[in-house]
Amino acid sequence: MTYELYIIAMILTLCGALLLGFPVAYTLSGVALLFAFLGASFGVFDMVFVQALPNRIYGIMTNDLLIAVPLFVFMGVMLERSKLAEALLDTMALVLSGVRGGLGIAVSVVGALLAASTGIVGATVVTMGLLSLPTMLKRGYAAPISCGSICAAGTLGQIIPPSIVLILLGDQISAAYQQAQLAAGNFAPEPVSVADLFVGALIPGFALVGLYILWQFIYATIYPERMPSVPAEERAAIPPAEMTGRVLKVLLPPLLLIVLVLGSILVGLATPTEAAGVGAMGALVLAAFRKQLTRENLIDVMRSTAKVSAMVFVILIGAQLFSLVFRGFEGDEIVAEFLLNLPGGVFGAMLLTMVLMFVLGFFLDFIEIVFVVVPIVGPAILMYEGISPVWFAIMIAVNIQASYLTPPFGFALFYLRGVAPDSVKTTDIYRGVAPFVVLQLLMLVIIAAIPEMATWLPKVFYG
Repeated sequence: MTYELYIIAMILTLCGALLLGFPVAYTLSGVALLFAFLGASFGVFDMVFVQALPNRIYGIMTNDLLIAVPLFVFMGVMLERSKLAEALLDTMALVLSGVRGGLGIAVSVVGALLAASTGIVGATVVTMGLLSLPTMLKRGYAAPISCGSICAAGTLGQIIPPSIVLILLGDQISAAYQQAQLAAGNFAPEPVSVADLFVGALIPGFALVGLYILWQFIYATIYPERMPSVPAEERAAIPPAEMTGRVLKVLLPPLLLIVLVLGSILVGLATPTEAAGVGAMGALVLAAFRKQLTRENLIDVMRSTAKVSAMVFVILIGAQLFSLVFRGFEGDEIVAEFLLNLPGGVFGAMLLTMVLMFVLGFFLDFIEIVFVVVPIVGPAILMYEGISPVWFAIMIAVNIQASYLTPPFGFALFYLRGVAPDSVKTTDIYRGVAPFVVLQLLMLVIIAAIPEMATWLPKVFYG
């Protein structure tokens, strides 16, 4: 029981420190070192595990896949600075103004387009909150459904590629799958690539958008006074030819960029890292085309990219140290034995894992969940026969997407609260996101029941 007690104490200490507000990266490293020294002083831990950290850091530095992270962040921030969201929202609101709940549906459509081109959740929620929330309230939309639509649409960048979550998950799931296969005696496992995850996330991602739009249409049908349509005379004020020209001018550039980035990955012309470079350059061209490529914007974008990238990599290094100490206490074997012996077999193990990640999402960011939880439970889950690593990764991505919407620490809620007018209460935001959290859990159940939603397209593209 000695190792089990150390493992339990490590996890409880980590959770307690995070809840107290200590920085994640330093908490991971600090807790790991504390228990490493404690275990070594009692003769139950070998410090050789800690000495392996430089090799892990060198592996991170030489990992070509992770170069895509700062490039995609640069692409997203640059597109956000180019005021792409503002143009898309204005145009789609006009196109869908005659549909019941048209403004809310426009927010979901624009959220999907921004997810496929920027993927920066905070920037998307803040931008759409500033631009669309006042308009929705002015048009007579109820505050809860307006806030829920904006927050939910803003988080689509977590699941719709190119997604930073999927890039980080691809790295972690690939390592976990190789570890599981080696333990099973397969010394030549098939690799799991980020391209597999990108393709696998397309159907679930856009199906989730469909669920959002369906819910908004049903809500607008039941409560038309809470999501009113734009009056016909206002819609008739814009000639069809002018409307078509505006739509083409606004939609074509980002759609072209999406095709270049995602299309090059899907057809195998470029790796995710190479496509990220294309996306970063395309974002610069688009910003210049929209006359937003100023010196001030460029400096702002580079600073934001450096901050986000530094945060990701420092947390990754801390997670590597925590993982090494965790394995030094035989934590991986303990977790594997526990999950493999759960009642219900693979169903019980998956259910417990998904519930655990959903609960952690109330308190932790997706980066902590990916870097801390996946290396612990991933190898054990992937030891079960018939579990597809792509399906498992998409399940995780949809699950932790809800972490942005669940109180008390849902980041999308904080982002919107920061830009919402005083007339919008915090309870309005919480009430508004609740149905969308239910829709995300429904999508999780659908993917669990129909794994082909995540695995069919990768098989079509890559056999």
